[in-house]
Formats: sequence, C-alpha cells, structure tokens
Amino acid sequence: MFQRILIANRGEIALRIIRACKELGVRAVAVYSEADADSLHVQMADEAICIGPSSASDSYLKISNIISAAEIADVEAIHPGYGFLAENAHFAEICANCRIVFIGPSPDNIRTMGDKAVARETMQKSGVAVTPGSEGVLANKDEALKWAKRIGYPVLVKAAAGGGGKGMRAAHNDVSLVQAFMTASSEAERAFGYSGMYMEKYVEKARHIEVQILGDEAGNIVHLGERDCSIQRRHQKLIEEAPSPALDDDIRRKIHRAAVKAAEAVKYRNAGTVEFLYDEKTREFYFMEMNTRIQVEHPISEEITGIDLIKEQIRVAAGESLSFSQRDIRMHGHSIEFRVNAEDPYRNFTPSPGHVERVHFPGGNGVRVDSHVYSGYDIPPYYDSMVGKIIVKGNDREEALSRMYRALDEFRIEGISTTVPLGLALLADARFGAGAYDTRFLEHFLEEGTFHMSKQQ
Repeated sequence: MFQRILIANRGEIALRIIRACKELGVRAVAVYSEADADSLHVQMADEAICIGPSSASDSYLKISNIISAAEIADVEAIHPGYGFLAENAHFAEICANCRIVFIGPSPDNIRTMGDKAVARETMQKSGVAVTPGSEGVLANKDEALKWAKRIGYPVLVKAAAGGGGKGMRAAHNDVSLVQAFMTASSEAERAFGYSGMYMEKYVEKARHIEVQILGDEAGNIVHLGERDCSIQRRHQKLIEEAPSPALDDDIRRKIHRAAVKAAEAVKYRNAGTVEFLYDEKTREFYFMEMNTRIQVEHPISEEITGIDLIKEQIRVAAGESLSFSQRDIRMHGHSIEFRVNAEDPYRNFTPSPGHVERVHFPGGNGVRVDSHVYSGYDIPPYYDSMVGKIIVKGNDREEALSRMYRALDEFRIEGISTTVPLGLALLADARFGAGAYDTRFLEHFLEEGTFHMSKQQ
C-alpha cells in the first residue's frame, strides 16, 4: 500500500478521497488554488500545497504545478478525482514518466475510450451495440448533412473528446443541424481543445443507464450494478438512483454483461463507468460512452453494494487484485443521490456563489452527505457549481424516495441559492414517484411552469 497520495482535485471529491486515505492508513496531500485556501479538503488533509491562482487553468489544470507539488511532497501516487485532469491521458503518462502511480486506468484506456468516435468503433468490433451513427469524426458540416440523411432525423452531434454535456446538440432538420454542428464544435474547441465531432441517432424518450465497473491488473473485471441518471438538464445530471426503476431482470442482466464485455474489450483496469441509452419502447440499449474515472454519482453504487469504490481504486492502483468476484457482490435496497448546486433554479439556474452564513445538513437513518461546505465558507465563483451531494438508502425505492424528501426538507443553507427547492418539487411529482421519466423529463417539467409558479405562491 502507498504511504502518501496526492489528490489532484478540490471540494467534495477531494474530501471523499482524503477520508478513504485515512481509513487505509495513507497520508493524504491536498493541493489548492488561492481561492480554495479555506476549503475543507485543505483543512482535513495531512498536508496541503498551493498550486497557483484561482483560475483552474493556472492551478488544477496546470500539470507542471501538480507534478511539482507531488515531488515536493514525495508522494508515490496521485488520485485525480473527477473532472480537471481525471481523463487526461497525457497527464497519466507524465505521472508514469515521473514514477508516480496514476490512480485510474492506463493512458491507453483513457485515450481509446476518451475519443468517442474511437470508442464507438472499438465497441462495434467487440460486439457491443452502439447507436446508429457516423464512422469516425466528421470532416465538416457537409459530411454531417450526408450522415444525417443516412441515419435519419433527429440526430445528435457530439464532441469526440467531450464530456459533461459540453459540445453536444440535437438537430431535427438540415437547418438546425448546420447550426448545431457549428455551435457544438466551437464549444468543444473551447472546452477540450479539440473541435472534432461525430454523430449518432437521437433516441427520444430514452433512459440514461450507466454501469459501474472495476478491473484489476490481473484482468479481473466486475460490475457493481447500474445507475439511472435520466433526470438531467442540458445533459447535466441532477438526480441519480440505483437500481434503475426502468429495467426488468432480463434487460438488467443483458446490460450488465454488455458493460463488462466493453471493459474486457480494452483490458480496462481500475474504476470506470459504461454508459448506455435505453429505449423503453423497443427494449433496446446502445453503448453511448465510457467514463474512465470515478464519477460524481458513485456513492449510490457504494450504498447498494457496500463496496468503497475509492478504496478499491487505491488498492488496484497499488497492485492488489480485487478481493471479491462477481458472485460475491450482492445488491441490497435502493439508493438515490441529489446534487446540491449553488444555482438559483427560479432564475434559469443562475450561479449563486458567495458567503454561506449558515448550513445544516440532514441526518438520520440512511442519509449520507458528501460536501466540503460549512458555515462561514465562501463558495468561489471559479469552479463547478456543485457544493454537495445528498445520498439516501432505503430498503426499497418507496422508502428511499420518502427518505430523500425528508432529507431535502431538512436541509438548510443561508446566504446562497441552491437547487434543493427543485429537488423537492421533483420528488413530489407523481410521474417521478412512479419512475415514469426519461432524459427530457426535467426540461418538460420546467416548461410546464408549475415549479416557477410555486415560488410566487
């Protein structure tokens, strides 16, 4: 086992990794920007090193600064968390060249599955179903129009190096496709430094189903069940639950097998997530992409399996084999996660950074809160708006839903706006309660106007 690990991230995920390190008896080294000097992950680490100014490009994304901090702290490994450099193959290679273990998949895994067009081709060759789409990266808008005619509208243009909903646009005709292609490619260039786009059939009324997998150096690969991440706005997830209320046992087994097959095709190691689109009408599912990192919503998989994914990441990276096989993994109960974002849902989700005057997190049986926020903390405006996650577990979905409603109702924060009121409204909606939703549900819910009217009342 490692003696010292540097965490190349911030906020709640950095704190989550620090806790795992402490339980493993490993010293945790935090890094922070000038804006994060008072963050809780800095206070809880065994050691903390400032890596630059507030801007992420000058701190958390600056590889040279991260490596310098690692060398100063004399660490053996770096955990990238999610976001920032977590899926940067170049960073993983630099770590290896500096004889520092990158706690995550290999650079080849990241590169192959990180390029969405290459990933689709790899999955097709391995027999995993993919949505009908273009062969490789689109050269220009004219080629996009040719592929749209072949596939049939509606279509989705997506950044080949994308993630987090950036560089993704739907189109229903030639005119909207040209606009979507130009806008998405420009957004991709700004976000990822690469404007390459590919196209796939847009599955309307689809469920977003993802399967958590773990692989070790010995080639053992297991899954930890699926998560339903269909409640999302502009491809940004808000509520996730495990298991999915949309799958029956037959489809569940098939999608789990497909995820493991996808991971085996690239000899995947460490933690990753294979994402699918599921069409409830046809009962068909299609490979969408693979996230080569730990994900924001990993706690709900932990809750239903009892397996600490961060600890397993660290153990695998240290050269240990998985201590369990697929038959050892048992799913128990139902878990739901709600992302608390510092945004005002009544004002078109305007970011709401600022001073937290007071915060009270919910507690009680079956309630977990992962957050770096505390009373008196100043939320900086430079990073992602998520300030915490509320995770609940129940014996079944009905209990989990009532527990989440109780937890959100118990949550108190003064000084900033959050998405909690929207969460309460969604949980009170009979359609969501029945599990009758898809990836467009939240958008339609907001368009109905009921939520916005609730504030006036």
